[in-house]
Amino acid sequence: MLTAAEQDTIRSQHPVDVVEQLAASNDWVFDREEEDEIAISVTGRWTEYRVAFTWLSDIETLHLSCAFDLKVPERLRGEVGALVAAINEQLWVGHFDVWRKEGVVMHRHGLMLVGGAEPSGALCAAHLDNALQTCERYYQAFQFVLWAGKSAREALEAASFETKGEA
Repeated sequence: MLTAAEQDTIRSQHPVDVVEQLAASNDWVFDREEEDEIAISVTGRWTEYRVAFTWLSDIETLHLSCAFDLKVPERLRGEVGALVAAINEQLWVGHFDVWRKEGVVMHRHGLMLVGGAEPSGALCAAHLDNALQTCERYYQAFQFVLWAGKSAREALEAASFETKGEA
């Protein structure tokens, strides 16, 4: 069995190179200061998302984090934590976290590429699209807790309300 380092030598392309090509083809603003990481800025419906793809060679995983510009004050971390737990129960792919040190909400997911598996542009695009759709779907719930003083339950119910038809 080959080690992760040996697997990297077999790959025809660095996984982050595939993501860089995806970002360039979509005209997204991106920054790649290190070989194993790329930061991308993507405009959503509600906010600007800061997306990072990081290649973790020791576990052969392309990690994606998608953060949005909502700082969680210490006094609301318990309620936001309850919201994160309630949302995560509904997700099949990825999860939300609140990074304690910065108080930033983000969606995270890892794409395992074990055994030298190669990521395609379509796979990376689907990985990113899932994160962005998930963030767009729940962004307002976080706002309801942070700005409207709603409970996690109330915020999730309000954000999950779907309208039918057009007015």
